[in-house]
Amino acid sequence: MTKPKIFIDGESGTTGLQIHSRLYGRDDIEIVSIEASKRKDATERAKLINAVDVVILCLPDDAAREAVSLVSNSPVKILDASSAHRTAKGWAYGFPELNRGQREKIASAQFVSNPGCYPTGFLACVRPLIVEDLLPRDFPITINAVSGYSGGGKSLIQKYDTFHEQQAGVTSLSPYSIYGLQFGHKHVKEMHEYSGLASPPLFVPAVGDFEQGMVVQVPLVLGNLPQPPSGEMLHKAIANYFQGEKFVQVAPWRDSSTLRDGIFLEAIAVNGTNIVQVFVFANDTTKEALLVARLDNLGKGASGAAVQNLNIMLGLPEDLGL
Repeated sequence: MTKPKIFIDGESGTTGLQIHSRLYGRDDIEIVSIEASKRKDATERAKLINAVDVVILCLPDDAAREAVSLVSNSPVKILDASSAHRTAKGWAYGFPELNRGQREKIASAQFVSNPGCYPTGFLACVRPLIVEDLLPRDFPITINAVSGYSGGGKSLIQKYDTFHEQQAGVTSLSPYSIYGLQFGHKHVKEMHEYSGLASPPLFVPAVGDFEQGMVVQVPLVLGNLPQPPSGEMLHKAIANYFQGEKFVQVAPWRDSSTLRDGIFLEAIAVNGTNIVQVFVFANDTTKEALLVARLDNLGKGASGAAVQNLNIMLGLPEDLGL
């Protein structure tokens, strides 16, 4: 039986290297690579793109759009890890756990877009509550999140790595810095599109002085609702929604064993996995709750999700290589 051929366009980047390392050594697929000197040669790239079964795009958005324009062989499938096509018409959204039937959409699609890391955590928290009518579609949602600096691409990684190597001088890096202060972060559109919310959420991202890992926090002020749901109701809805899912794990209600010292929720606890953990914290007396997702921004937030989607697209067991 012929092995499916996979071409990672942009395999030298952070996500591309991670995907390659997860796929390397598998005997059920064949990885096709381009010569380093021809990585920007459109003719050579087009030749490879149309000669394989699946192309995984690990490119900046504009380059990803250009790569799709090179497709002339209709059977080839595209899995785009950039943000270029996450809400584009004709593209399946690559979060298999999002809805019932989402896996089937991914399996049958020619074009699949990998979700963003922040949206993956956010949707795992909020989507079930909208679907189950525990939160109205017009509920005002805010998101506070922090990611390791590997989520910022090559330039930010280099900046942090250089600083850590030097550990001296007048320049220092903050342990925690918020950004996106002009609003309109590119992830907001997919958060809005797939959450079921009537309006876009307000998103405030941050970068921490650690390489990878992330937490996504969604605070809920429930007192203005006619019938505020209890924390246990929120937890039950999310747990039921993802029941049986291997890669979305909902922490037990009022169980602090997944926290350091029973108190601290660390961002790096699931690094190296393809898991997103969801937590529900609540105070029913004050009618407030906090939803938290924890994931590896390079795992379920990028390369792990890509491998999961690739397996689905090829009709292979979903957890191969994960």
